[in-house]
Parts: sequence; structure tokens; C-alpha cells
Amino acid sequence: MGIIHYFKKDQYKNLFLLVWLLLGLIQAGFTELMDDEAYYWVYSRHLDWGYFDHPPMVALLIKIGYGLFHNEFGVRLCMVILSVLTLVITDKLIPRRDNRLFYLLLCSMAAMQLGGMLAVPDVPLVFFASFYFLVYRDFLEQQSWKNTLLLALSMALMFYSKYHGILLVAFTVISNLNLLRVFKFYVACIITTILFVPHLYWQYAHDFPSLQYHLVERNASTYQIGFTLEYILGQVLLFGPVAGWLVLYYAFVCPIQSAFERTLKYCMIGVLAFFLLSTFKGRVETNWTVMLFTPAMVLAHQSVRRKRSLKWSLRILPYMAAFTLILVLATRVYMIWDFMPGVEIRPEIHHNKPWADEIKRQAAGRPVVFINSYQWPSKYMFYSGELGYVVNNRYTRRNQYNYWDTEKQLWGKPALIVFTPDNPLPVTDSFNTVKGPWNAYAEDHYYSYSLITLVPAMKHVKAKRGERMPFILSLRNGYNTPVPVDKAHEAVIGYAFAKKEQVLGGVKSDLTLSRAIDRRIIRMEVIMPDQPGTYQLKFCVFAGIFFPTHNSQTVTVVVE
Repeated sequence: MGIIHYFKKDQYKNLFLLVWLLLGLIQAGFTELMDDEAYYWVYSRHLDWGYFDHPPMVALLIKIGYGLFHNEFGVRLCMVILSVLTLVITDKLIPRRDNRLFYLLLCSMAAMQLGGMLAVPDVPLVFFASFYFLVYRDFLEQQSWKNTLLLALSMALMFYSKYHGILLVAFTVISNLNLLRVFKFYVACIITTILFVPHLYWQYAHDFPSLQYHLVERNASTYQIGFTLEYILGQVLLFGPVAGWLVLYYAFVCPIQSAFERTLKYCMIGVLAFFLLSTFKGRVETNWTVMLFTPAMVLAHQSVRRKRSLKWSLRILPYMAAFTLILVLATRVYMIWDFMPGVEIRPEIHHNKPWADEIKRQAAGRPVVFINSYQWPSKYMFYSGELGYVVNNRYTRRNQYNYWDTEKQLWGKPALIVFTPDNPLPVTDSFNTVKGPWNAYAEDHYYSYSLITLVPAMKHVKAKRGERMPFILSLRNGYNTPVPVDKAHEAVIGYAFAKKEQVLGGVKSDLTLSRAIDRRIIRMEVIMPDQPGTYQLKFCVFAGIFFPTHNSQTVTVVVE
């Protein structure tokens, strides 16, 4: 009777949370890893204060869970727990709760039901954002030293989860400018900065790659209206595939009755507007606003309770929630069981083990090097237990593999280079897998040099068409050890231009990599393109069969 009473009190809320937890654990254990989850699992094998794409929180959480269970369940265990704790905190932030309304709103949000178990940075961000709002509410009520320290900790943990958390702090200040007069708020900000210094130092030591990528390399060359329309539609679907528009409407029209609720609304409007404006610079991922879950839930809940004009919607919300649950159930089943073979909806979550086994068989004990994809080697290592690596050409985005010294394990040894048939590389073998055909090149003595960095003295230049312009480069050896070279086919230094989506061929110099390493300061002559325009120039290493690889930051060249 005691257990039954525990679940009956408070309108079965504890039972609701228990079901949410069990569904998340089952889903986590029986669903294969998505591409990015495997990538973050590799993060966890190289714990550090920072990574190219994200801060380190996701790696730490995966490390904890995977240390207990060496499978998909372990990778996602901490995420499922944080997802449930997010609901607990959000519930605490709602005064005069209507539990039935709370359940209906949650059941209408498919993204939280399905995404809450994924091992991605968004899950800890959502949790620590909810924790931040809880602490901030307490800080408004009582500016004690305890609340000051907790506020600092919550901000730091948000930033360690994902950089987007800084937007919540910024719009918090905008919503309540009186904070700028509060001494303890400054203390909290100082403590947050101190806690975040290790990550800032990591960025500094690696030339701020995350800023370069997120603020420069992700920008599209031209605006496309599809970016904006895709973002707007994505936000409606994020907050509910059926009732998302209604949830957002609830949140926007909520009558504000406190400084805390004003902050929630400012964060809602501010973050959505910020990323809407960002669509004019490039594509914005739908999930970037997922940190608004708690503000949306609190405001939507309070809106329905306070506005009589919204009572009508309570008649349709149960039907929307029920239909969403049916969609979620079908998706849950599909994520575990591929009951629609041939229909490729997120094919990354199916058939990874047989794919990895086939490549492992072809490799015959050799490490496998993939081309232009951080997802493939991550999946391969997780499901085969063998060593994988990726080499990125100058025209694709960099990733964290460009910062690990994995290549030292490969130098001079046999390796199998595998790639999809659309790559114009020499082929020694071809084979089929459950994920399609693959080509391969058997390399007897593997060499590549992703951690050789060429630092140009100039970042922006103007030149005339066809002009020969000298560049001074400093060379940094990221391996912190002497670098061996393939004497039979020694790598050389060169450069390559790109213009918007147009790719120009790479140009090799006569300077070998070994001579460049000995000199450390290099003078290289670059021939400018024949056509006027704005180009992106990068300096590269040409090694073996590979195309020019990523070895420098972008130099913007304006040809007049």
C-alpha cells in the first residue's frame, strides 16, 4: 500500500516520471548510435577541456556512463537521467501547477520524448539551463552567498555544455537591467569566468578553432530564403509536431506577473529572434533553440491557467497529445527495429554492426582511414573495436580528428584507406556492405599530417589577377615529436583556393615537408586566380594519394 500511495499522491506525477525514465532507458539500450553520438563517444576516449565542435560536458557524461556499461546503453545513461531531472526542475518552476496540463504539454513535445536519451550536447544544455533558471529565481528572491555560488556554477555548467547557453545569460540581463547594480551578480560572473578558464585556455592554445568554425566557416556564401523558412518550420516542429504552434502561442501570450517570468519571456523571444537573424548568414540547425524547453513549458502552462480566452484549447490539446504519442510510439519502434527496409529515414541508426564487420574483414587487421567524414571512423571504432581515422581535404570542414595525434599510430604502417565511389582516388579493391558500395586503397606505408599547422602572417589581402604574391608562413608541429616522412613519396607544401562553392585545384610547391619543418619560417609564392572576386586561400600538405589537406586557417583574398 505504501508504494501505491507514493504513486497516487500528487496525481501520479511520480508514476509519470518513472514511465518517462523507463521508456528512455529502453530506448537508449536498444537503439544503435546516431552518427554524432559515435563522434562524441570518441570524444570521451580523449577527455580534454575542449573540442573543435563543442565544450567537454558531453564527453564527460558519456565517459561516466560508458565506464559502467560498454554499449549504447552506457553511452546514453547519463543523458536519460538528466532528461528526467529536467522535468523535475521544470515542474518546480511552475507555481500553482495543473498536473494534467503539465502532462499534456509534455506529451505534445515529441522532441523531448525522443531526444532526451540521445548522447548529444543539447541534453546537458537543456538540463543545466533549467537548473540555471531555478537558481536564478532563488537569486531574485534572496541574494545569499549560497545562491550566488550556485548561479555561477549553473552558468559555467551551461557554457561547458554548449556555447549557446551564453544567450540565456545575455537575455536575462536585458530583461532585468537592475542586475548590473547587484554586486553579487558580478561576483557570480567572475566565478563563472574562473571556472571556464580551462576551456578558454584550450581554445587559446589551439587558435580558437570553435570561434573560427562557428563564426566564419559555417557562414554561407549567399543568403537563401530556404534557410529562414526551414528555421521557422523547424521551430514549430521542435515544440511539437502537431501542437508546436499552439505551445509557442501559449508562451508568447502569457501574462507576465514577476521579474522571473519576464526573464523567461525575454529568453524565449530573444533566442528565437537571434537565430532567425542568423539565418541570413547561413543554415541554422533546428535543435539550437532546444534550451528554451523550460521557458516554453513554464510560460505555456501559466498562460493557459491565467487567460480564460485560452480555455477552449484545452478541448483540442488532449487530441493533439494523443496523436503525438502515436507518432512517438511509431518512431520509437522504428529506431529499434528497421521495419521499413529500403525507406531511408535516418539510416544511420540501423545496420551499423554488419557494416563495421564487413569493413573490418576487408581491413584484415589493418587500421582503417576514411575520407572527409568524422562519422564513419567513429561508428567503425565503436562497432568494430578497431582503430579508425579520417583525413579531410581542404574543401571540407575540419573536425576534432584534426586535433588528435592518432596519425602517430599509423605512420609507416600498412593501412586500408576506404571511401565512397564518388571520391576520385586510386582504387585497389571494391566491396559491398549493407550501407552500399565502398572503394579501398591498400597503403603499405601510411603517412598523413593533419597536425602540421601553417600559420600565414596575413589574414586578409588584396591582389591583382594573376599576381605572384609572397606569403610568410610559420610552421607548428602539433605532434610534439619528430615527424617521419615517406622517403619514396615525400609530402610537399602547397596551397589551394576556393570561391563560394567553386573549388579550384590545389597547387604544389617544390618545398618538401621535411625542409619546411627544419626551417619553421617559410616563404611561399602564391599565384592569384585569373578572375576577380573574393577567394578563400588555405595552405596545405600534399601527402601520398591524398588531395590537399587542412593545414591552415582561411586567408581571405580579394582579387581586383
